[in-house]
Amino acid sequence: MVLKSVFKWGLRLGLLALALAAIFLLSLDSLLRLALEQNLRQQARIPAEIGKFHLGLFRPVIEIKQLQLYNSEEFSNTPFLSIPDLYVEYDRAALARHEIHITRMRFNLGELAIVKAPDGQTNLFSLGLRPAGKSNATGGTNQELADFKRQTGLDFKGIDRLEVSVGKFRYVDLQNRKHDQEQEIGIANLIISNVVSTADLAGLGLVVGLRSSDFFKPLIAPGDSGPTLLNLLGL
Repeated sequence: MVLKSVFKWGLRLGLLALALAAIFLLSLDSLLRLALEQNLRQQARIPAEIGKFHLGLFRPVIEIKQLQLYNSEEFSNTPFLSIPDLYVEYDRAALARHEIHITRMRFNLGELAIVKAPDGQTNLFSLGLRPAGKSNATGGTNQELADFKRQTGLDFKGIDRLEVSVGKFRYVDLQNRKHDQEQEIGIANLIISNVVSTADLAGLGLVVGLRSSDFFKPLIAPGDSGPTLLNLLGL
């Protein structure tokens, strides 16, 4: 009788553990979505909202839907970056070796807004972005990879296939809203193979430049020869 009772309790505990595991797995994506939003707010100081987050348990896949980043209060909490779709397939074996090898990445940039605050500051500068210098491309790439490894402990091995879509750019001048502008870029599923550094995105930068015609060039003041959008993005 004692053995039977122990078996029953063991069975109940096993079923309870299984039920809790099922609940955890069903809610895992929601927990990860909230954790990512909180990390962006606390670490990157970027207010963020994520519509959907999915981490594949049986397939090495990460999918993010409706990611919206916002500017800080000094830029009136205006929208900054809208990414309707971000999809990543990665090499799980490489990750076990502390390497990042992405086999496929789909990146859909819906809208990017460059905002000038009433004090003249620009949101891209506030995030630490600066005009790209004329340093040696190889040296710059090596430094980028070294910085990435130092910050994450991972070696970046590249992206086999990158699919990029770009929708619209906006310029918002909180000093004078008459200067507000927007430009449709309209890039759909541009495929770039074997990306191992930002230097491999030069072709994308060229296409964006042709589509935008330096639309956001006067970021400092009208008539000023300030940095272009491509300079600011390092392209």
